[in-house]
Amino acid sequence: MNVVVINTGTELLLGSVLNTHLNFIARAIFPLGLRVARQLTVPDGIAIQETLAVSLQEADLVFVTGGLGPTTDDITREATAELLGLSLRRDPGVTASITERLRTRGFPMTDRILRQADVPEGAQVLQNANGTAPGLYIAATDSGTKPRPHVFLLPGPPRELEPMFEESVMAILRRIVPFAGAVDCRTFKITGVGESIVEAAVGQKLLDLGHIELGYCARPGEVDVRLLGPSSRLDEAEEVIRGAFPKSIYTATDESLEEVVVHLLIERKESVATAESCTGGYLAHRLTNVPGASGVFPAGYVTYANEAKTFSLNVDADLIETHGAVSRQVALEMAEGARRSAVVTHALATTGVAGPSGGSARKPLGTVFIALASAGAETVVQRFRFQADRESFKRLATQAALEMLRQRLIAA
Repeated sequence: MNVVVINTGTELLLGSVLNTHLNFIARAIFPLGLRVARQLTVPDGIAIQETLAVSLQEADLVFVTGGLGPTTDDITREATAELLGLSLRRDPGVTASITERLRTRGFPMTDRILRQADVPEGAQVLQNANGTAPGLYIAATDSGTKPRPHVFLLPGPPRELEPMFEESVMAILRRIVPFAGAVDCRTFKITGVGESIVEAAVGQKLLDLGHIELGYCARPGEVDVRLLGPSSRLDEAEEVIRGAFPKSIYTATDESLEEVVVHLLIERKESVATAESCTGGYLAHRLTNVPGASGVFPAGYVTYANEAKTFSLNVDADLIETHGAVSRQVALEMAEGARRSAVVTHALATTGVAGPSGGSARKPLGTVFIALASAGAETVVQRFRFQADRESFKRLATQAALEMLRQRLIAA
């Protein structure tokens, strides 16, 4: 089926609101054998009708998000009804639902708000437990003067759309979508290796297997290798990828590197602390974003100033004076000081030159030392150079730090 997603809203095109709908819808429908063929984002107003007019002629299945509210620029409902030759009728059930919702919140009813109860003739109402505007499903038909695809009109706010999609839309899709055969998708996340190196190592071998759709996605510090195809063929492809990168693949699921690390720590009943200078707490931020991190991450130290390194981590001031804050020796002392202070199994430390100033011939911009101290093991320090803006530098440095810890955890 040819699937089109139309996201409406001027705020999406201004960049003031992040458009998360394509990501959500594409993932939700993939297990049904459906893939989005085209996605369009249009401003409020007449552009909605113009885009709908084209999509209704070309698609088998159309999802429209937004434009169902009470304001004058919300015209999705009216535009769809007009293009499909359907009259709008005020639905008593939706009217009652809106009235009750406003009553319980102490808001007055207006004619403008009641527009949301207007339903195209023959459309199925999709209940909205989190807002006033219901969703609408208009079934496909080949009869009459205006053949039409399956059309879903969905509210714009994700907190309304996503529950509605899971509770109502998916049930309809399972009924109307013909089974097209099982297609599997696997994504292998590889860290510490460049995209071109990954492609050179496995690209042609994977394509030679046949019946596989192959794609790459490079992110700071990692590369995703995405495969689509029959499960049996993907089993063969997985052997190729894991054979080429036996230690660099940290997951074949949607897990982030920090999730993998936290889960390994939980499984091993171990713990970690952080001591950060150049990354300014970003390493701790990534770890604490993972549910369950509180059980394995008791403390993090942001010691940006030299005095803080001495006060919080007991780094010798003379050591800093002799070697500089950005040095192998200081990184080592930071990690060992954090491990002692937090009483943990492992500690990671970062110290570097994020830029855009402060570099030297010996320690150019982007230089970072990352140390890992662990109970019963020698403390290791690695030197990296990440030439990037400050935000990307932090991402790359913390990615390298987490990978150092992951490698130690899987080797133990």
